[in-house]
Amino acid sequence: MNKDQLFEQIKAKKSFLCIGLDPALEKLPKHLLKYENPVLTFNKEIIDATKDLCVAYKPNTAFYECMGLKGWETLIETWKYIPQDIFSIADAKRGDIGNTSAMYAEAFFNQTQSGMGFDAITVAPYMGKDSVEPFLKFKDKWVILLALTSNPGSNDFQQQDGSSGKLYETVLQTASGWANSDQIMYVVGATKGAELKNVRKFAPDNFLLVPGVGAQGGNLDEVCENGLNDQCGLLINSSRGIIYAGYGKDFAEKAREEALKLQVEMEAWLRRANLI
Repeated sequence: MNKDQLFEQIKAKKSFLCIGLDPALEKLPKHLLKYENPVLTFNKEIIDATKDLCVAYKPNTAFYECMGLKGWETLIETWKYIPQDIFSIADAKRGDIGNTSAMYAEAFFNQTQSGMGFDAITVAPYMGKDSVEPFLKFKDKWVILLALTSNPGSNDFQQQDGSSGKLYETVLQTASGWANSDQIMYVVGATKGAELKNVRKFAPDNFLLVPGVGAQGGNLDEVCENGLNDQCGLLINSSRGIIYAGYGKDFAEKAREEALKLQVEMEAWLRRANLI
């Protein structure tokens, strides 16, 4: 899915919502535990209940890797269940020397080899250009670089001043020379909403994946006010606030209710920005 196609989905659904599929077994509704694969059943019901309200799903791979072989199988089956017209993100936060990154890229992008063909993968840029290039070699795939994250520890490095500005600014400036806005997105936490204006100085045309709305306390209005561009340019992620909205047999219905609340707010912002 290219940038224009993603924007068309945003306009059609009047939404720029991304839902994080981060299922922890101990948090699942108890009635699902009777199924052979409770996590997959949970994911499928969440997808069925919300697929008309969101434009992306983002499984965090750690929630699957921790279950060993069955977890990997669940991740593959979850990816297969995501409708093809919905953007799929492997939140894997990979990044290593070139030949290792090449294998990570094969794992998440090469469906013939691994069973998965995600549209995008999150990548840590700390090791530099040669650790990111292998992901960029895949046609019509996206790299989502960690830039300014929402966790408290982000200040330890990302906000540090250097000779050319703050470290996250250096990441944005440097990565802009690796590929254009048709192939690179950036992670910018919703709790950093006020800094989005500054981020847009360095990445005016890129899509930004913005986690942290909901359970982490990020403010949707602040993010939209400072981050929207002429193609929307935002994928707002909510995970726990949606998937754990309910713990009974109606958990998927409760998830839909929370997703719908965000979609309605997003539609209002798209109209306000004259994007729909």
